[in-house]
Amino acid sequence: MATLSLRRKGPTEFQRASDGSMTLIEHIRELRNRLFKASLALLIGIIIGYVLAQPDFDILKQPYCAQFPETPCSQVEFLQLGAADGFLLKLKLSLWIGLIVASPVWLYQLWAFIAPGLHRNERKYAYYFVSLAAPLFIGGAVLAYFVVSKGLHFLLESGLTGVEQQLEVTRYVSFVTNMLLIFGVAFEFPLIVLMLNFVGVASAKRLLGWWRPAVFIFFLFSAVVTPTPDPFGMTALAICLTALYFAAVGIAFIHDRRVGRGREIYEGLDDDEISEIEDDRAPVEAGERIEAVAPVAAPRPLERRYDDDIT
Repeated sequence: MATLSLRRKGPTEFQRASDGSMTLIEHIRELRNRLFKASLALLIGIIIGYVLAQPDFDILKQPYCAQFPETPCSQVEFLQLGAADGFLLKLKLSLWIGLIVASPVWLYQLWAFIAPGLHRNERKYAYYFVSLAAPLFIGGAVLAYFVVSKGLHFLLESGLTGVEQQLEVTRYVSFVTNMLLIFGVAFEFPLIVLMLNFVGVASAKRLLGWWRPAVFIFFLFSAVVTPTPDPFGMTALAICLTALYFAAVGIAFIHDRRVGRGREIYEGLDDDEISEIEDDRAPVEAGERIEAVAPVAAPRPLERRYDDDIT
């Protein structure tokens, strides 16, 4: 009967990249393979996005349709200036959808290439940040979608009366997608706050002491990056950023308590004031007088027979 010999598997590619045994050529080959996989996934995502471009455009069109409640959305039309604008817009939407659809693949390929160079605790923190980044970005994009409707209503109502209001399609889509991107990226700010706390740059107490300038910066940032001049979008973004900041500070307090950080309240105090210890020590009595001892004789002169003669 034939015997089966079990071969011991060698170290994986991740382990070899972590311990530094992988050569430069192997690193370049690994980068090439991961870029190929990410590009292939992106190409498949763009094909899927090309198919879903029209439904996605209908979703982006809803804030504009809301400005004409008496007209069905299918009858609300945009203005197209160039012959190829519609096709280029479809390709642009396909690229956006393709990036979103293929994001699990190309993000994993990027992470698999970077992760071997990180320490174990750094990889653990990266998992936490990535798991929070996607929901925060989606939350910001959803908020931007509702802000766009209010912003359009303000812009259209504040314009000149008696002018036919028909928006150019490419500029409208760029306006909506920019709002989604700005709000989504802005919602990632709490991750920066947590990163400063987790790496030990700022404690939770210090972060809480910065809340006044932080709120001012949030309102200033919202006023600058929000493309609509109405106060609704700026206020909504600033309030959400403020709430996320205090939530991040709360998580920082929990982290400081877990790692034993944040003992600034004891600064400037003596040890006896920090921990009161009962003093039950018996006093030490003076000992008997010690008689004087005889003086020590002068040292004998050193022999110079081992010194080198100086001429």
